[in-house]
Amino acid sequence: MAKPVGTITRGTTGHNRLRRCDRWIAAVHGPLLRGAAGGRPLVVDLGYGASHTTTLELFTRLRRVAPGVEVVGVEIDPARVALAKPYEREGLSFRLGGFELPVPRPPALVRAFNVLRQYGEDEAWHYWDVLTGRLAPDGVLVEGTCSENGRRAVWVGLTAGGPRTITIAARFDAFERPSDLADRLPKTLIHRNVPGERIHAFLNDFDRAWAVSAPYGAHGQRQRWLAAVGVLAESWPVPTHPPLGGPGRWRLGELTLPWTAVDPR
Repeated sequence: MAKPVGTITRGTTGHNRLRRCDRWIAAVHGPLLRGAAGGRPLVVDLGYGASHTTTLELFTRLRRVAPGVEVVGVEIDPARVALAKPYEREGLSFRLGGFELPVPRPPALVRAFNVLRQYGEDEAWHYWDVLTGRLAPDGVLVEGTCSENGRRAVWVGLTAGGPRTITIAARFDAFERPSDLADRLPKTLIHRNVPGERIHAFLNDFDRAWAVSAPYGAHGQRQRWLAAVGVLAESWPVPTHPPLGGPGRWRLGELTLPWTAVDPR
């Protein structure tokens, strides 16, 4: 077997750390998985870390919306794969590998969380291209970063044509202002959060919308978030209908934008 492509991560993980992203995947890409040829969509959890936990949680959640889904956890560290093997079951397996994705067929979806954080910006762009080039037709890569406890997260949805969406998500008690989530930006954006860049303008405007919506905080931070998103939608292309937008998603502490709104290129 060829040497896996990539570098071993710290492996930090934990129960429900990726729940926010899993919930979004199920809602937004459930139809893609249900409509996969043969009714057996393949999903890859790339770089699942020191524990099998988040891969098992992804499998359990996706089986509720696509009963035929198969999930493969891919890890570059042989010891981590060995530890996960006893938890395999029908439809869930673990393999040694990296960005080359050593799976039997092109996946309908790849989730890669906290994997690219250790790479440079140019490398992140490169591995986006590598991973999307291995997807099945109409397949999706969901690449993101979250805090240690999963209460702050940012992820990007990509297809073979490049990035399509960016989503920020947080518990309402996990930040003082929306720009606090800047430290979770993907590696392709995190160094672009400076004046003159679109992502910087977006976060500044979100902070202002959050500030003017402060009176709604008397009814809870969820109501303040909903009001702030409404203000933001007056000047930014915020999707306002499912599956990407609308109050049902915003109430969860999510906000999705088209990638073109923040694209640094």
